[in-house]
Amino acid sequence: MSLAEGAKAPAFTLPASGGRTVASTGLKGKPYVLYFYPKADTSGCTKEAQAFQASLAAFQKKGVEVIGVSRDPLKALDKFADKYALSFPLASDEAGSLTEAYGVWVEKSMYGKKYMGIERSTFLVGADGKVAKAWPKVKVDGHAEDVLASV
Repeated sequence: MSLAEGAKAPAFTLPASGGRTVASTGLKGKPYVLYFYPKADTSGCTKEAQAFQASLAAFQKKGVEVIGVSRDPLKALDKFADKYALSFPLASDEAGSLTEAYGVWVEKSMYGKKYMGIERSTFLVGADGKVAKAWPKVKVDGHAEDVLASV
């Protein structure tokens, strides 16, 4: 079950694309968006990343950072960011601590086979460090625009 609105956002420090490190301590007092996606450079995840990139200036104008999170290794995230000119950080949660803390690491099923994976989800964390809005089981089309409208 994903983290509920009003809950305190879990602390994190993760390596990110472009040689960056993203940490909740560096975001203290600022609103930010964490969007969790299953796998870099797959069709749905690419479409979602491109939508956030297209809206990035509008998010920044409102003082909101955007961070993508997956369990992909950093090398795959750098390649993904370079391939699609993604300028916001893509954080690597290979150990799974953040995906588990947010409750987005779930049992999934494909063709009758069960496996564990990331449920596409987004969280808007307010300047107070609490989850202001949560979007579980995200459908990609129009999602980045919905998040921006909620900021």
